[in-house]
Amino acid sequence: MKSFTAIVLAAVLALCQTSPSAEGDLLDVRDSQDEPVKLIFDTDIGGDIDDAFALALIHRFADRGQCELLGVTLTTANEQAAKFVAAENAVFGRPEIPIGLPAKGTVYDSYPTKVLEQKNADGTPQYPVPDGYKTEDPVALLRRLLANADDRSVVIAQVGYSTNLANLLDSPGDGVSPLTGKELAAKKVRLLSIMGGGFAVDPSLAEYGKMREWNIVSDIPAAQKLAREWPGEIVYSGSEIGNRILMSTVSLNRDYRTPRAKFLHDAYYWWAESDVPGLGFNHERPTWDLTSVFFVVRPEKERGYYRLSEPGSVSFSEEGVASFTPDPSGKRRVFLVDRDAAIRVREAFVNLCSEP
Repeated sequence: MKSFTAIVLAAVLALCQTSPSAEGDLLDVRDSQDEPVKLIFDTDIGGDIDDAFALALIHRFADRGQCELLGVTLTTANEQAAKFVAAENAVFGRPEIPIGLPAKGTVYDSYPTKVLEQKNADGTPQYPVPDGYKTEDPVALLRRLLANADDRSVVIAQVGYSTNLANLLDSPGDGVSPLTGKELAAKKVRLLSIMGGGFAVDPSLAEYGKMREWNIVSDIPAAQKLAREWPGEIVYSGSEIGNRILMSTVSLNRDYRTPRAKFLHDAYYWWAESDVPGLGFNHERPTWDLTSVFFVVRPEKERGYYRLSEPGSVSFSEEGVASFTPDPSGKRRVFLVDRDAAIRVREAFVNLCSEP
């Protein structure tokens, strides 16, 4: 008969084998170093430009076999933004990616329509919406993608409002899956990476402790619900991270020459015309949404890109102000980045997005 110690040791080893993470990763996003991260991108694309660059970053990682884009869900009810996503997916060679679009909500269009209106010399669209383009309800799409996925295999990068994922939690079982949305999230989602809030975990960033960040205040009840009820791990990339990592004006002015990179270049131009007239490519825009994507596709500690806070809980006030409370049993963490790491991340963004 085995000793009690041997039995316990065998049980521990078996448990470790059921949910391993790649050695050296700061975040538990994959089982092995060579496994692509299966990613759902939830975005309020159409207003600020960082969403478009974050989606391009996903495609560049997919080109390298480091990521698989399962679908894109929008939290803004902008048909032009959804068509822009479809055109961007097509530019990067993946026109089949499914897109979720809500029936109602806020509409932002500072650059999608302008990009889609660009013409070639023969009058054809420069960036056509692919044939067969269609959208579906975001929650229905999320449920289908999760139901079809392996257990604990999906990472969600939310870089817009928390509306879609809060609605997912409230969704009942249906013909796609008998599981509720909360049960699907618990079973299928390995990690949720949110760009939202402002955190003063680093004492040098005390001013962020009172910040009402855009993605949070756009749907405060949904943000509160996710922080409180999401069953798995959440990592937050606060506004202070993207503010420390700015887009390179040199790169915007001199790179972005290939057809795919030109798509981003054109989008940035039209966004700048709308939001920072007169500055154009000389405006160093923060990279908020890119940070949330980047950190889960390149989670290796050895890269020295970023650090994580200790575990804890996150909450949002009725005004949308974020707070982080350390708790060893907590399932929420906050990204941290120092000056040297910010430089390295910025250079990686330049190389990946501009395709020099």
